[in-house]
Amino acid sequence: MNYSIDQDSNRTLTLVLYVLYIIAIFSGGLLAIIALIINYVKRSDVRGSIFASHFTWQIRTFWWYLFWNIIAFIPFLFLFFTGGNTDLFAGVALIATTFCILVVGISWVWIVYRAIRGIIRLNDNQAMYQ
Repeated sequence: MNYSIDQDSNRTLTLVLYVLYIIAIFSGGLLAIIALIINYVKRSDVRGSIFASHFTWQIRTFWWYLFWNIIAFIPFLFLFFTGGNTDLFAGVALIATTFCILVVGISWVWIVYRAIRGIIRLNDNQAMYQ
């Protein structure tokens, strides 16, 4: 695939979207949803440039991030099946909370890693996928 290096507003937009994905972890994911919408709306504008692969990278990052955050909260569903047993409820709640914090924390590190990796490749005028 032949990528053209473009120095126009698409470069700035791609960088801004990476930054939105990074700071989305502090906004409850709201900024990531905004970045995703922009990715889909502007995707046709970057087709054929190196930025197309960055947009694909960002979109995939969002969907995997969402998937792992949903997985993180699934153990809380088991709290409904503990009935009136407070000891069982406390145990399940502790396990669910620990699992959730661990998975969400790892997904935060992962989304920041993916964004920084994308920024570095963008700065080097390289596509995300060869």
